[in-house]
Amino acid sequence: MGERLAGKFIVVTGATSGLGWAMADALLREGATVAVAARPTPRLDAVVNAWKREGVSAVSLSLDVRDPESVEAARDWIQSKWPHCDMVVNNAGLGMRSVNPAFMTEAQPFFEVTLAQFDAVMDTNLRGYFLVSRAFSRLFLDQGFGRFVNISMNHATMTREGFVPYGPSRAGAEALSYIMAHDLKRYGITVNLLLPGGATATGMIPESVPQDVRARLLPPEVMGPPIVFLASDTAEGMTGERIEANAWHEWRRTHQIEE
Repeated sequence: MGERLAGKFIVVTGATSGLGWAMADALLREGATVAVAARPTPRLDAVVNAWKREGVSAVSLSLDVRDPESVEAARDWIQSKWPHCDMVVNNAGLGMRSVNPAFMTEAQPFFEVTLAQFDAVMDTNLRGYFLVSRAFSRLFLDQGFGRFVNISMNHATMTREGFVPYGPSRAGAEALSYIMAHDLKRYGITVNLLLPGGATATGMIPESVPQDVRARLLPPEVMGPPIVFLASDTAEGMTGERIEANAWHEWRRTHQIEE
């Protein structure tokens, strides 16, 4: 276990699986206290309890990113229980699998997407980022500092055939992130984007995907090093950056950042 993030308090939404779990795990193992934010289910309790048994500081936080009252209640809980909140990672999302289970091999035209499917993805992936960011911005403004990291995807994914509504939801969240960065910079609050840089081996990928394709998927753990950096003192003041996790070492060299 490391201590690079000792004393840091971080919220990660959608942290019970996939990229969220991998990022929370990396943060926890560097000494951060992490609120594992997700809808209240037995899975949330099981994941948090498993981390606690390993001796890391995981906390269960009931939060439905689609529900403004749930988001604000979670923010209030954090503000009342923690000495401060250093960072919020907006990660909770729905993938194309929820709309078209065969999306990797059979593109579905946008006009076949139902309104309910469209709304479900947009409410989670875009509206959810907005609701969480709006609520926690108030906390950050009150304490005078804070960081957001918004998880995104490749630009090619945003315009890929058959990727409505997932593509537009991520494009919208990315535009939101840049506007947030401008709006919050004057207050000393930073906003950065982090993306895997390719398709990842998570529950969003259909089980029917051929093995040769699956073998090329990025492991969720690719998000670990950059999210730890973004939570660290080294990233102090950095805002408006877009980091691809699979090119992390190249990005670090380009920006002259030491390990």
